[in-house]
Amino acid sequence: MASQKEIESTYDYMDRIFRSVLGNHGDITCAMYNGDFSMSLEQAQKSKHAYILNGIQFKKGDRVLDIGCGWGPMLKALKDAGGQGFGLTISPAQAKNCIANDLQVALRDWKKIEPGSLGKFDGIVSVGAFEAFCSIEELLSNRQEEIYARFFKLCHQLLKDNRRLFLQTMMWGKYVPAPEDLNIKARKLSDQWVLGYLARFYPGSWLPNNLEQIQKCAAPYFRLISENNGRLDYIQTLSEWGEKIGQFNLNKFLLELRLFPKYILSRNFRQQITSLKYSCNRLCFEREIMSHQRLIFEKIG
Repeated sequence: MASQKEIESTYDYMDRIFRSVLGNHGDITCAMYNGDFSMSLEQAQKSKHAYILNGIQFKKGDRVLDIGCGWGPMLKALKDAGGQGFGLTISPAQAKNCIANDLQVALRDWKKIEPGSLGKFDGIVSVGAFEAFCSIEELLSNRQEEIYARFFKLCHQLLKDNRRLFLQTMMWGKYVPAPEDLNIKARKLSDQWVLGYLARFYPGSWLPNNLEQIQKCAAPYFRLISENNGRLDYIQTLSEWGEKIGQFNLNKFLLELRLFPKYILSRNFRQQITSLKYSCNRLCFEREIMSHQRLIFEKIG
């Protein structure tokens, strides 16, 4: 799993910049256009939140756990709908922002949670965190499916009977690359080059292979109720983010200036900026190197 330091290296420097562009609860996971690309990014994010609430059969007053809550967009949606959201994150910047905005969040790693310490929930959501649960090192030690199974087991223990889990995640697309295929020294803009720089942007993370692998790991604990592929939605979302970040914003500009020394001194940071500059994430979705799924599971037993 991506460590706290690796999560910080990806997200914490973006904290104030992304929130200056996307709002205080900046949602940096795939929006839901579902074929209607005339929607604004904001409308598509609200559409996703509504889809999730409907998927977990949310009712006013429900207590819902958000594993990997980010800056709290789903917690805010739950609160606005009359729910009691509780989030987990390993990013100090994200936890601080959520708490400052009266959202209930704990700076805790789900792998270290004792089920009895949190009580039972009426629903669980995890939006965009699952892809960071397995590192390349854990993959190479054949622990990927063990980690996924542990996640589903924990969710099963935390959910009330017959309740639902919503899971949104990136995954590999037409083929699963080998770790050695991720190479920033490969031909510029080749699949290997793009993946190499994307790996620098998301250190400590390796994607699930496909829907079948996820379903296999969930099977002892959950049955799959529905799946919705969001690959095209993610391409649109990334395009919208690019446009918004590219627009001049004085506050954002001043924040970016403060990062200039880090750009000069840190090779890793320069590589992350290269990944953003060439839209490596979007290229992976366009080339079908990566795919995306929204999954609704129902607890067994």
